[in-house]
Order: sequence, then C-alpha cells, then structure tokens
Amino acid sequence: MNRIFGSSASKKPKPSLQDAIASTDVRMSSIEVKIKKLDGELGRYKEQMAKLRNGPGKDAVQQRALRTLKQKRMYEGQLAQLAQQTFNMESAALTTENLRNTMATMDAMQIANKEMRKQYGKIDIDKIEAMHYDMEDLLEQANEIQESLGRSYAVPDEIDEADLEAELDALALEEDDEGTSYLSDLNKVPDFVDEPPVEVQSPAPHEAVKTTW
Repeated sequence: MNRIFGSSASKKPKPSLQDAIASTDVRMSSIEVKIKKLDGELGRYKEQMAKLRNGPGKDAVQQRALRTLKQKRMYEGQLAQLAQQTFNMESAALTTENLRNTMATMDAMQIANKEMRKQYGKIDIDKIEAMHYDMEDLLEQANEIQESLGRSYAVPDEIDEADLEAELDALALEEDDEGTSYLSDLNKVPDFVDEPPVEVQSPAPHEAVKTTW
C-alpha cells in the first residue's frame, strides 16, 4: 500500500513562514499588474465616453467601464487582504526571531553561569585569607630587615627639641663669629695705634735724597 499511495514520510515538508511570505508577495505583484491593466482600460473607456453622444453606443461603453471598475475593486480588495496577511506573517516572523534570539541568549547565560560556578568552586576563600596573612608577615619582615640595614652607628638616637634649639643657637653664634673674623678686620685700624697714620710725601725731582749711613 505504501508503494501505491506513498507513506507519510514521503510527503513534502510544510512551507515555512518565509516561504509563505515570499509566495504572498508574488501574488500581490501579479494582482498589481492586473490592476494597472484595468486602469488602462478605464482610461480608454473614459476617452470613448467623452467623444460619444448620449445613446446606445455610449451606454454600452459605460457598462463595460462599470464591469472593469468592479473587477478592479475586487482585485484591490484581494490586494489589501494579501497585504494584511503579509504584515501579520512578517510580524509573526519577527516575533519568532526575537524569541529565538531570547532563547539563545538564555542558553548562553545558563552556560556562563555553570562555568562561573565551576570556577568559583575551585577558589578557596580560606586559602586567599591565609595568603593575605602571609603577605602581611612577609612585608613586616621586609620592613624589619630594611630598618636593621639602615641602623646608624655611633650616632645618638635620642635627640629632643632642647638639643635642636641648642644646636641652632650654636650655629647662629658661629655665623656671628664668622662675620667678625680676621678677614673682615683687615681694613680696621689696630687697637694699639694711638695716633692716625702720617701720610709720607714723595721727594721732588730736583731734591736729592740724603742717605744716612
């Protein structure tokens, strides 16, 4: 029986939503061509009626024009229905695509969550805390080593503000003493001179200089 009538497996697959939209678009294009053709016929009937006088001939042309107009209206109704169907199918296709994207996003998020749980399961908080404590101990030991290496020798460690003020006062006294040093006293008159120095005049050219032996 399956050889004669065929089986359900040999049936053609049902058209998809995109196939239905494409088929409807083809039908709409065909109807639009027919409507344009009818518009041309109505234009010719209009010209004939304008040239004819009232009578049987004009009435016959008018009847043909009415039948053409009814046919045009019928095609226009079909075109509107197909346009509405196309809109509904496109809306459904868009909704289906959005749902498909949403499902793909949810699947990706679920996979990411599982992977995150696996990674977090490998992390031990206690080990991290212990590592922080070890780092603090190592830093403290490093600071102690630096302090030990930087230890000063033969230098008093305890110096207070009184020592600082005494040192500064001593420096001020040294500066005052340097201001009155022998370098600044070169131009001063010695204290043991009672009278001002006498200026010595050089002899005239014609005067002979007496030499005492």
